Amino acid sequence: MKKFFLIAAFALALVSCTQKAPKYANRAEAIVAQIHDPASKYVVVTVHRGDWRNFPENSIPAIESIIRMGADIMELDLKMTADSVLVLSHDADVKRCTNFSKVFRDEPGKSAKVKDLTLAEIKRLSLKRAHGVAIDTLHMPTLEEALLCCKDRICVNVDQGYDYYDQVLAITEKLGVTDQILIKGKKPIEVVAAHEAAYAHNMMYMPIVDIQREKGKALFDSYLEQGVVPLAYEVCWGDNSDNAFDEACKRIIAQGSKVWVNTIWASLCGGDGNDDDAAFQAKDPGEVYQQYLDKGVSMIQTDRPELLIGWLKSKGRHTL
Repeated sequence: MKKFFLIAAFALALVSCTQKAPKYANRAEAIVAQIHDPASKYVVVTVHRGDWRNFPENSIPAIESIIRMGADIMELDLKMTADSVLVLSHDADVKRCTNFSKVFRDEPGKSAKVKDLTLAEIKRLSLKRAHGVAIDTLHMPTLEEALLCCKDRICVNVDQGYDYYDQVLAITEKLGVTDQILIKGKKPIEVVAAHEAAYAHNMMYMPIVDIQREKGKALFDSYLEQGVVPLAYEVCWGDNSDNAFDEACKRIIAQGSKVWVNTIWASLCGGDGNDDDAAFQAKDPGEVYQQYLDKGVSMIQTDRPELLIGWLKSKGRHTL
């Protein structure tokens, strides 16, 4: 009997030694690798403000929900409180997304702007679902609380946050999540380079280019002319009658970068028939989404994560 156990133990040890160690320490690390690989066929799915159809936008449950769906990036928005704490809020004020009017009904002159409220006051407010019903148990999270939820599980796109770069970086370094954070902006190359030079360790950065507007086109051209290759470009366009989007995709891919598109609103992706709502109403979501894959798009921000992820998986384009 002892001999059998010794043989079994030896065999188990041999198998353990010959098995390869996991390539990535966690799922967030695996996603980051796809973002950094311009040749990857994996389509990275970013979810706009989390699962806001089922939970309050930018809330912890909204984040947890998209993690369960298999999303890759949580897009969140930042504002700073009166006592200098970064919280998740798209709007400058809290009226739309919280029960502010009820909580402060005895203070008619009270400002609802995040910048005028302390964190303690923010935490008194209950978040609302998209249809306006407040949930007493849910409150606006701080950036630190949100990043703790996301750590090692999903990457994070900080929107409306470049002006808080120093404060965001300090938090990501404290939590050890800097490598899984993507921050976007419209600043000139020189400004971003100078900013990043001030730190030994930085978040991922991606420029936003509206290729049919003067400033957006100028920013895009500056990257190409100077030979600066970002991880990806967030490309926005109003219509494709001039083939501006098609040409931008060709130039970006030839440069060795990636293309990010926003299918959340038609106005950001070429007009009616090109967005998530059109895909939701179509018999086959591919009637909308396939055009982006055909043009080399490999990062999509969506308001319909389950629909998009399910379709991408059926095409073999969303398996890590």
